[in-house]
Amino acid sequence: MGDIVEEFKKAETIVIKVGTSTITHNNGTINFYVVEKLVRVLSDLKNENKNVVLVTSGAIGVGCSRMRLNKKPDSLPEKQALAAIGQVNLMHVYSKLLNEYGQIASQVLLTKDVIEDEQRKINAVNTFNTLFRYGSIPIVNENDTVATEEIEFGDNDTLSAIVAVLINADLLILLSDIDGLYDKNPKHYPDAKLIPVVRGITNEIEKISQNTDNSFGTGGMITKLAAARICNSHGIPMVIANGDNPYNICRIIDGEPVGTVFVPNGEED
Repeated sequence: MGDIVEEFKKAETIVIKVGTSTITHNNGTINFYVVEKLVRVLSDLKNENKNVVLVTSGAIGVGCSRMRLNKKPDSLPEKQALAAIGQVNLMHVYSKLLNEYGQIASQVLLTKDVIEDEQRKINAVNTFNTLFRYGSIPIVNENDTVATEEIEFGDNDTLSAIVAVLINADLLILLSDIDGLYDKNPKHYPDAKLIPVVRGITNEIEKISQNTDNSFGTGGMITKLAAARICNSHGIPMVIANGDNPYNICRIIDGEPVGTVFVPNGEED
């Protein structure tokens, strides 16, 4: 996949998604060790004049931690209230750390109805483009405080793919709690092998995808494959990599073979 990853060096607009398990501890508190590294990487990419968007999960998990809950509640009002509490904390941390590196953070909260309505969609694109012109790093999350089943994306893997399509990104990087897509669950099978390149989401690929066990997060490998399908259908490559070390982002953009690369149909390596 040499030629494919070499193209990543030319990426000018990059969407990076971090999951709850990446930026928080098991109890929902923010993992500052990881977040500080992540912010440093984002800031450095911005200093290279790249357009960078961060799609972040974790609001409900952080809210649970603040309210001393040991798991995410089931009721919608509780989830929305906890998202409101957690989102403030998340943005405070991101904004403070980005400011220390001379960067300007901005917040974009989306629901699916924004994307499905053509005028709202145009407004969203214009907002992103203006934020890029201002030199800001947009931090995106689903607007969980108002989202209902009819207007929610459901997971931030899908949201990140839709954002990538909206802004015509050159690359989407999903930071996960594993190194990429394996031929079997590596948490249960020590002999599991990493799949470095995926060309098309086949039935076989679907079968080996499994959900994660994180009680604060949503989604898993199934939603990541759905995100890959969205990106690849619009000609955007996607990479799943381990988020425990955010410097993997730099390695990917430097052309190193990291994680699993999902190649758009028609591209060759």
